[in-house]
Amino acid sequence: MSIITKRKGTLEYLTAQGISVPHGFTTRYGGVSVGTQSSLNLAFGRGDTMENVEENLRRLGAAVGFDPEKLVMTLQIHSDIVRVVTDGDCAGFCHRDYPKCDALVTNTPGVTLLVFTADCTPLLFHDPVTGAVGAAHAGWRGTAQNIGAKTVESMVKNFGCKRSNIRAAIGPNIAQCHFETDGDVPAAMLEAYGPEAETFIEKRGEKYHLDLKGINALALRRAGVERIEISDACTYCQCGRFWSHRASHGQRGSQGAVICCKEGCR
Repeated sequence: MSIITKRKGTLEYLTAQGISVPHGFTTRYGGVSVGTQSSLNLAFGRGDTMENVEENLRRLGAAVGFDPEKLVMTLQIHSDIVRVVTDGDCAGFCHRDYPKCDALVTNTPGVTLLVFTADCTPLLFHDPVTGAVGAAHAGWRGTAQNIGAKTVESMVKNFGCKRSNIRAAIGPNIAQCHFETDGDVPAAMLEAYGPEAETFIEKRGEKYHLDLKGINALALRRAGVERIEISDACTYCQCGRFWSHRASHGQRGSQGAVICCKEGCR
């Protein structure tokens, strides 16, 4: 199984072959936004208009196969907070109207989860037995706080999922080639994961380069997830295709990772 590219007209997104419900990791392509948000910007609050964001979400829903009115989004704070949501949590198209968290889980048919990224690591989860799904935004702080494993734990606790049944996908992020940090970030990873994390940390001069996809995959394996698909795309290297906060110096839109609890999806 691998991450593949799908297109509907000019809209492009990536999917994991092992996840059977509507889902995707978006790219910049296929929306109506302009300027530094061009063109499939999914987040309100970076200078785009609400009308553009709403139209982009409608286009994404038509392409992936979900009802935009049934979206639940995140107001992200680089935390390890996982929210359990239902259709009662659908609060419109502005992610700033939602409670603060960095991961969502649901087993409510038709509900679609959306998290935002622009260098951080997006994680998607699906249990084909219970139908439960999850989505997480793992910045380096969230990674150090083990947000991926905590999303798995929430699915197990709240929906009765078995860890071995859960399928996971890790989407495009800033890869080790360009994720350069000071010593505080590798120190946080070593504290969280121990010596196994050293495999994903490389010292280059006075700086360090980290493989956050690898560390998140390590966390998921420790949490009992056996099926993990990983995108090889780097948002910095492909900053024309994906938004990269570092490459754009913060002048950007946001892509998303979206997944729908299957029954009731289009």
